[in-house]
Amino acid sequence: MAIVLGTPGVDGLGEAVGALREWQHDGAPMQLHPGDVGWFWRFGAAATAAAVRTWSRDGRVLAVGMLDGPELLRMTIAPDAYQDEELARRLVEDLTEPGRGVLPAGKVNVEAPTGVLVQDLLGEHGWQADEPWTPLRRDLTEPVRAPAVRIEVAGPELAHVQAAVVRASFDRSTFTGERRHAMAAGLPYADARSLVAYDDRDNAVATVTVWSAGPGKPGLLEPMGVHRDHRGHGHGRAISAAAAAALREMGSSSALVCTPSSNVGAVATYRSAGFRPLPEVRDLYRTA
Repeated sequence: MAIVLGTPGVDGLGEAVGALREWQHDGAPMQLHPGDVGWFWRFGAAATAAAVRTWSRDGRVLAVGMLDGPELLRMTIAPDAYQDEELARRLVEDLTEPGRGVLPAGKVNVEAPTGVLVQDLLGEHGWQADEPWTPLRRDLTEPVRAPAVRIEVAGPELAHVQAAVVRASFDRSTFTGERRHAMAAGLPYADARSLVAYDDRDNAVATVTVWSAGPGKPGLLEPMGVHRDHRGHGHGRAISAAAAAALREMGSSSALVCTPSSNVGAVATYRSAGFRPLPEVRDLYRTA
């Protein structure tokens, strides 16, 4: 059977998210996680569906990609198809040719797991390695020590509080309470939890959303941010530890996060919260 490229539509998002959940396991390379789709859901179900691409054979999804912006495709592949040559060659064709409806002409990036055949084939077609990112992992087999700050689970009533902290953490963030509600209405948020940390003056100083992929599978932190007016006081370490504790309560085997290697402060923060760096990963890009 031929490989079929598809855009699932809102009704098909469950299948794509289900495949991503199935493919998560400890020891896997850093890859697209259900939580990445869940975080994108802040733009609504229709926008999320429009950003997702699937590659299937004989009715089985073998690869899932998400356009995290028009020039960046983040994707992963079923573990037993990492070296599937037919799939890899079809992916290269679809990623390279703008007319296929995946990536436009010009400079574009692809994020794919390390060690999959499509990475090698893209390199043969002139794609180059971009700036390094550092994945970090915290094992959750042992209990996580509670941080010495107040942590609240951010339900709907704290949507605008959480959104304000996210905006104060990332310079170009457009996150709002309404987008927080849209995110929480998405399928992946059924296995997620948002947290807000407060200092001793009752200021909301940090936030994180954690995404489970199911019991016994790695969970994801996306996003984690510390309010720009409250940095340098250990709040990033505290909220990251709280995130790990929340994922352990949800049955996750480990907690994962990824940050640009150039962001040495973020790497140090996660390490201070018990996360251990994994080998660096790089997107691939083409200039034309």
